[in-house]
Amino acid sequence: MHEIALFVEDNAHQQVIGALVARLAEEYGISVRLRWHSAVRGYGRVVQELSDYLRDMERQGAPWPDLIVAATDANCHGANARIASFGRMEVPAPVVLAVPDPHVERWLLLDGAAFRRVFGRGCQAPDQKCSRDRYKQLLTSAIFQAGVVPILGGIEYAAEVVQHMNIDRAMRADSSLQRFVEQLRDIFRGWAC
Repeated sequence: MHEIALFVEDNAHQQVIGALVARLAEEYGISVRLRWHSAVRGYGRVVQELSDYLRDMERQGAPWPDLIVAATDANCHGANARIASFGRMEVPAPVVLAVPDPHVERWLLLDGAAFRRVFGRGCQAPDQKCSRDRYKQLLTSAIFQAGVVPILGGIEYAAEVVQHMNIDRAMRADSSLQRFVEQLRDIFRGWAC
């Protein structure tokens, strides 16, 4: 069993990133235990929580997880700028940054066929524009159009959508998803050997 420590910006990231990690681990036939160390609000808190965690692990000499995943939206800053802002992390565990550009809800709208399997009606893959809450609204609207009332804005269906998603097709539509999945697959491939 491989232990993965995860740091995320909010519940949406926890639902989507957790589902993707679990799905990809399943594809490689590996067992993982997800340890959520934060599900806080905001980018700055994720960076601080991760920094504190790394410092505490170093000081305590505790066993390191097999992988550390940190997730935050790029918002209007771009994925590369967000990734650079985490700084250089020299730790004895691999670190993967999930930086949806611009927002994680967009990832759930990339595969209309997966959306159709969950809701009975597909959705259009959205363009990539930076606008606060735009993808939350598009997700909610697409679910309403399918005749379902999303109680939590639709994020409660993340695991189901990810389970049906053609990940390779979705990756071709979004470079930030592609970066995250490729890095995760590289690590899981090594674990599966």
